[in-house]
Formats: sequence, C-alpha cells, structure tokens
Amino acid sequence: MSSSKKIRVLMAKPGLDGHDRGVKIVARALRDAGMEVIYTGLRQTPEMVVRAAIDEGVHCIGLSILSGAHNALFPKIMELLKAEGADDILVTGGGIIPEDDIPSLKKAGISEIFGPGTPLDDIVEYIKANVKL
Repeated sequence: MSSSKKIRVLMAKPGLDGHDRGVKIVARALRDAGMEVIYTGLRQTPEMVVRAAIDEGVHCIGLSILSGAHNALFPKIMELLKAEGADDILVTGGGIIPEDDIPSLKKAGISEIFGPGTPLDDIVEYIKANVKL
C-alpha cells in the first residue's frame, strides 16, 4: 500500500467509559497492518467523534464502548454522519454489546460489531475488505 492509499481509521471511545485497553490493542493491530490510526481518547461525544472523522478524512470509524450506552451513542453518531454527508465512512463497533442489540445497531448503519475475543486479524481483514478507498 502506498502512503496515499493507506486506510485511515479513527478509533473512538464515545460516552463515559474510563477503560481503553481494548481499543488501544485494536488500534495497534490496525497500525501494524499498515493503516493510519487516529485515536481520539476517552469520553468523546458523538459530535466530537464525527467532527474528528471528517476533519481527519478517515475511511473508517472504530467505536469502542463498555458502558452500555451503545444503543444511544452509536445511532447518534450515524445520524450525525448522515447530516454531514459523511455516511459513506465505514463504521464498526466493539466492546461489551449484547447479541440482542446487534441487529438494531446494524439497522442504524453500524457495519459490524466485534465482541471481546474477536481475533485481531478478523478485524483487520474486515476493514480491508469493506473500506472504499
């Protein structure tokens, strides 16, 4: 991959989570796979996530959440992306998300949900296969 064709991924922790070990591990795996990764840090609002994604010109947003607020925050992020004309950005989620909540999150536009224990190679390959450069 040439540097002009690198996949750019924004990794974000929306909401009040105070734990970011998992998102940092995924970010490192994506970086090691040749992607450019921007990590926004903890306690991001949906507006902050969307603004950073647009400003950074990313191809993918990886959301990580443990707090249980995914049903409110993930759809809000998708709504804001659409309002900004940026709903072509691939959005994935991960963290502690009950199986029963996944269909509604996908209906809202989240492309895929990666739960605890997902092999890092699976995440890397999914993003490579689904990002439109």
